[in-house]
Amino acid sequence: MKAYPFTRPTIVAAIEFLGAVSSQAKFDQIIVRMGLDTAIELGPSKSVTAKSALMARAVMQSAAQVIDTVSGQMTLAEVVVRTAVLATQQGNGNPEQAPFLRGLALDGYVVSWDESSRAPLLRAALPEEIDLPATDDEVHQLLKHYAFNVPLGHLDQAIAAHTRGDWAAANSQIRSFLEGLLDDIALRIDPQNAAQLPTSENRRALLADRGFLSKDRNEWTPEGKSYINGLFKMLHTDGSHPGLSDDDHSTFRLHLGLITGRTLLRRLHLGR
Repeated sequence: MKAYPFTRPTIVAAIEFLGAVSSQAKFDQIIVRMGLDTAIELGPSKSVTAKSALMARAVMQSAAQVIDTVSGQMTLAEVVVRTAVLATQQGNGNPEQAPFLRGLALDGYVVSWDESSRAPLLRAALPEEIDLPATDDEVHQLLKHYAFNVPLGHLDQAIAAHTRGDWAAANSQIRSFLEGLLDDIALRIDPQNAAQLPTSENRRALLADRGFLSKDRNEWTPEGKSYINGLFKMLHTDGSHPGLSDDDHSTFRLHLGLITGRTLLRRLHLGR
């Protein structure tokens, strides 16, 4: 597990955002505060865009390095992200802010603004034990381990669509990811019978009959009043139709898909 809670896309987006909203002098101050002035030349000889690229490379090479700040010790990656958070503005139209906020959302963090001071605050959107970057990594590793290539492709497309703010496409791919995952699990557990079933719902019923999905815990019921049934009904809405979703709801679906996918893959891997 990484020693810092932010993924590479979020860190790079933070640096790109800082470069977009900073003057030469301001960006030089940021470089000095991060202790990167030996790696990046100060002054006007390089553009802020060029310095941003150099900073991204330097930070990714030493992301887990702990440095001293006025707020205490933290990793270089966290310093970058928290510095970028302080530069955000509520309702800001800067085009570089939105990708940064989407990256934070994928990592399980949100930015809120204090009503009195309007100061931006970084907070976890989910409990720490969920650790979305680690969850995403575990899901990817297990998908590759079992050669579940179709759900893996859908998950990658869901994350890519969410990153660029295409909520409808992300929603559609999240549903396809979970549907494909359960199909592949059914084919692995009972390949002969699963291959003969006409629909994904039939294969989910098969998983319940084989005990992989628990009827006692209401993971699956024939009447459709269960977690898996309800999840797919929810994921079916706001799918491939543009304009019917927003970032919060799409992020919620992606988080839910990752956590559910991890639970199912762990269950398969442990033979339960």
